[in-house]
Amino acid sequence: MGTRPGSAPALDTMLTGLAQDEATGSLRVGKEGTVYLVRGRVSYVDCAATPGVEDLLGGSGRIDAAGIRHARQEAGPGGDGGALLVSRGVLSRGELEFCVLSATLDAAFFLLAPRTLRTRFRAGDAHWLGVHWFFDVPGLLRECARRRARLERAWPSAELDARPVTPLRRIPGTHALLTRLQWELLLAADSTATPVELARRLGHPAYSTLLAVRELAAAGLLAMNQAEPDGQPDEPPAALPRRVPRPAAVPVAGAVTDVNLLLRVRDALEAL
Repeated sequence: MGTRPGSAPALDTMLTGLAQDEATGSLRVGKEGTVYLVRGRVSYVDCAATPGVEDLLGGSGRIDAAGIRHARQEAGPGGDGGALLVSRGVLSRGELEFCVLSATLDAAFFLLAPRTLRTRFRAGDAHWLGVHWFFDVPGLLRECARRRARLERAWPSAELDARPVTPLRRIPGTHALLTRLQWELLLAADSTATPVELARRLGHPAYSTLLAVRELAAAGLLAMNQAEPDGQPDEPPAALPRRVPRPAAVPVAGAVTDVNLLLRVRDALEAL
């Protein structure tokens, strides 16, 4: 396999060039993750900061870590571990595609943030699951930008993204409207786990978990302020809005804008 060390161009520029060259292989982004391409289109993205397909499948209870490890070893380099799992009835084709879609969009959001990182491309390299979805590079970058904008609309501050999630002991007002994911987060939050750690624990994508946390903050259901040394909390920031979150149609993966993608997501959900 040929290798091509990167000279630290902007990551989106590097991906755009590989797409134009119709490259097939893996683009390793430092130690943070890997983008897999097939003829210039992205087939999968791994990110160290987010749960991968293995985590999502394990969280669903359909297959345990040992089963995933065995399938990966049996598929081997260049194999199709996903097709192997489907043929054995471990999961349906729709479940596999939906997990790949969800994990890839999740990892891409965290890995493909606008920045400059050293990269290394390995021609011909492939993910062990095989190819079960394609994303064009411009469309994937647009989706990442749309997701960043959605986070800002939900809660215009990144202060909670890396902080342990701490629910209030009692809700403000008389009632609160929650999505299923928000309810799971409130039950699982122990004031020590961050949103990404909760995502791994629950087997949910990190982005949808982060969005749910910001929506909970906007609804006033989370403890917002760090305690001062004397044990007294800070004054709450007055400029940040509070909104009541509305249940999302597909809270596990977030909304998507492409019509064909929506149709495939619907078909995958119906196959679950």
